[in-house]
Amino acid sequence: MAAVHTHIPLAMITPHSPKIIDVAVGVVIHGDGTVLLAERPRGKPWSGYWEFPGGKIESGESVRQALTRELHEELGIELDDAYPWLTRVYAYPEKIVRLHFLRVHCWHGTPHGREGQRLSWEDPANIGVTPLLPANDRVRRALALPALYAITNAQAYGVEAFMPRLESALQGGVRLVQVREHGMSAEALVDFAQRVVELARRFDTKVLLNGDPEVAQRVGADGVHFSSSRLMQLDSPPPVEFWAASCHTAGELAQAARLHAAFVVLSPVLATPSHPGEPGMGWEAFAALARDYPLPVYALGGMRRELLETAMRRGAHGVALRSGAW
Repeated sequence: MAAVHTHIPLAMITPHSPKIIDVAVGVVIHGDGTVLLAERPRGKPWSGYWEFPGGKIESGESVRQALTRELHEELGIELDDAYPWLTRVYAYPEKIVRLHFLRVHCWHGTPHGREGQRLSWEDPANIGVTPLLPANDRVRRALALPALYAITNAQAYGVEAFMPRLESALQGGVRLVQVREHGMSAEALVDFAQRVVELARRFDTKVLLNGDPEVAQRVGADGVHFSSSRLMQLDSPPPVEFWAASCHTAGELAQAARLHAAFVVLSPVLATPSHPGEPGMGWEAFAALARDYPLPVYALGGMRRELLETAMRRGAHGVALRSGAW
């Protein structure tokens, strides 16, 4: 069902485009973090390729209703709960497929191939079954992103007092960090970022530097996080493999998707002490902006770890924390 050739933005779909087929896809996640993949049965297109389970949304069905039916028919399990996640559009020569991915953490029953297909629980960061349907490559990479994105706040504590807080957070499981210290001098920022990268390496944690790709490379960071203004100045994808961007509007989200960012941060969701008097967009507006979006979205602004499930129910991949991370 998800065998494809090309991802296309929704904006490129015209009245003359081939018919769009909507598909519900379940990313069934085990408690140990592995995800369930199914082999395409014999006699179906792309037989022998591996994919996330799911199928076509029938007339009158919601995405969740379709996924509930498909998981029962394909795997013999009953869906208890699912979170909206990514929506990616791909083009065949003869049709366009819109894949609605939901993350499934709660179900009952034992998955088994009711159509004779093989199943396999796989680490999303190191999938061993092959071949994988082309449409699922970016989805696999998105799944490898952690639910928490921690943003440094050394200026609130002082660098020397912040470093033990960082080490404690890394020991506690933080695996994605953004170095963002706008008040530091260029020299101080380079020194601080190098220390963060060195410490993060001990915990297999990725570090993005907010700012310039050249500086990120100099300090040994894994990638770059662009501000919304820098994002909108880009005419083409930046010369860095792993990058993300801050977004506040639908236009900025569209730009990040067009340039194939790894993920985005959408803010402000709730009021924050750093912006008194600004209430934030609220969860309803956040959900509307995140709906049918092709990239992982982190919610930022007034976030706490306890709000992770709330954010996921609104379509977020996870939450981004600054003061709440340390």
